Amino acid sequence: MGTIIWLASELMFFAALFAAYFTIRSVSPELWSQETAKLNVPFSSVNTTILVLSSLTCQLGVFAAERGQVGRKGKVFNVRGWGLREWFILTYCMGAVFIGGQALEYTELIHEGVTIPSSAYGSLFYLATGFHGLHVTGGLIAFLYVLGRTYLAKKFTHEQAVTAIVVSYYWHFVDVVWIGLFATVYILK
Repeated sequence: MGTIIWLASELMFFAALFAAYFTIRSVSPELWSQETAKLNVPFSSVNTTILVLSSLTCQLGVFAAERGQVGRKGKVFNVRGWGLREWFILTYCMGAVFIGGQALEYTELIHEGVTIPSSAYGSLFYLATGFHGLHVTGGLIAFLYVLGRTYLAKKFTHEQAVTAIVVSYYWHFVDVVWIGLFATVYILK
């Protein structure tokens, strides 16, 4: 229950960012059309797909945790035999690729002159996507925590499965927020 309440507060935080984005966008539409033309939508679409698919791999890890299957059964490439660890490691890697993609995109936009002090657009773009990136990084840390617990524990317990489920709630939340951000920042021009 505490996780749901905390995620609700996070939702309010991101709602405020969306409100600021739409408010400032409404008073300077020409700035928005000029600056959004610099976004690399195909690259961001691939990066978004990676993050969204990571929700699937995360959920497959949760299903394995609910079955009590911590590690894989069989060969590494036998995906059907994967346990919580393998799915969460893959999810972690996908999240890390997303963060790396965001860093690459920031570098390109800075070279294009889109920076925090350059305009209201730059400020809101980096504020919204940057805070989301911090949340993804927090999720990556949570995955490391869950994985570390599975390696340190002598026995996989119900509490560890619950921890994996709670981390998945957070990860799914971060993914849904990104879908909203992606639609707002990259698609709605």
